[in-house]
Amino acid sequence: MTDVTAPKNSFGSAPPLARHLARQVEGRMHYGWVAAALAFTTLLVGAGVRAAPGVLFVPLEQALGWDRATIAAAVSLNIFLYGFMGPFAAALMQAVGVRRTILTGLGLLAVTTITSTLMTQPWQMMLSWGLLVGLGTGLTSMTLAATVVNRWFIKQRGLVMGLLTASSATGQLVFLPGMAALATHFGWQAVGLTVGAAALVLAPLVGLLLPDSPRAVGLAPLGGTLEDELPQGSGNPIVIAFTTLGRASKSVDFWLLFGSFFVCGLSTNGLIGTHLISACFDQGIPEVAAASLLALMGLFDLVGTTGSGWLSDRVDSRKLLFWYYGLRGLSLFYLPLSGFSLYGLSIFAAFYGLDWIATVPPTVRLVTDRFGRRDAPVIFGWVGAGHQMGAALAAYGTGIIRTEWGSYFPAFQVAGLACVLTAIMVLFINRRRNTATLAAAE
Repeated sequence: MTDVTAPKNSFGSAPPLARHLARQVEGRMHYGWVAAALAFTTLLVGAGVRAAPGVLFVPLEQALGWDRATIAAAVSLNIFLYGFMGPFAAALMQAVGVRRTILTGLGLLAVTTITSTLMTQPWQMMLSWGLLVGLGTGLTSMTLAATVVNRWFIKQRGLVMGLLTASSATGQLVFLPGMAALATHFGWQAVGLTVGAAALVLAPLVGLLLPDSPRAVGLAPLGGTLEDELPQGSGNPIVIAFTTLGRASKSVDFWLLFGSFFVCGLSTNGLIGTHLISACFDQGIPEVAAASLLALMGLFDLVGTTGSGWLSDRVDSRKLLFWYYGLRGLSLFYLPLSGFSLYGLSIFAAFYGLDWIATVPPTVRLVTDRFGRRDAPVIFGWVGAGHQMGAALAAYGTGIIRTEWGSYFPAFQVAGLACVLTAIMVLFINRRRNTATLAAAE
């Protein structure tokens, strides 16, 4: 291991146990894979927390008498804050370190979800599952994946990003059917207790094993040299976030990426992730069976998103996004025609699931190619904010459509059309690096 000494505030810090383990595994495995595994698990738990409201719609409606528009309002706030926190979380990771940021998020999630079991009024739903869970999941959002990938990996960056992105799908796979069963047999409170306990268990592992950077444990990034490592930033995270946005917003490509991810969120988290269980329930499908359908999508997306990461190292990311959005749009057009039969829904789950969030690795690749490794996590955070703005709009708007029209079908058709139009839009993104933006960042 290279003996590297660096100012603590330049490359962050590492727990003593992490430094010891990094020395022990030297020559057999790069410690970046441990950092990636911890990021994967953190994102997996965050995905489980974010998925929980999807199984709470019907139990809360039955137990407390709240209508779906009221519950959807809290979910919409949650989704919006999850995305809006992204750039600030990335800036916070630059300013105070990755480990402290994650621990803050996990602590907030654990306390909030456990205490949410005491709620009896809609405003308490807005405060807990809306405001506080939104802030907590925002601190453990996909900007964590972008930060870890850009700090720890030069080689295999796309593959690792695909694996970390797939953690969201795996979170659904692990948590959704179990949470639906818990809500059915033990009441909705059991869901909050379960996801809160998961966050509590994970926090010590992050605190003991996750360094802020490779150099903090005496390493260079995988496949690179010490010169490739990005030093930890300094300054006010809010200033960092908005200054980076100011540079990026001068580029048309930023707005094309932002707009495409807006539609991505509208057609995934906000629509299918939030409302598919309720839509299936309307068609006579029990909650546990509907949750299993989302879990099946998660299984397919685990394969599709990991493959997307591998492809993003080899294929023009714009072409990948063209196919992903186009195929997603067709699958949403098909859903109302499936008859919600076992056969029809299985086809939808496979077709839609393969690119549920396969858009993330090529989008991160385009952001990195366009704006450089240093700014990429924060800029991706702003692009991700667009994703969650679209998701929030879909979560709330679809709840209104269901309440007023008595059907989810119009929402599926609108989202499908938006995806097809976005497939064309992404072809106009320019992959060339923005030298002016990079120069301003120096």
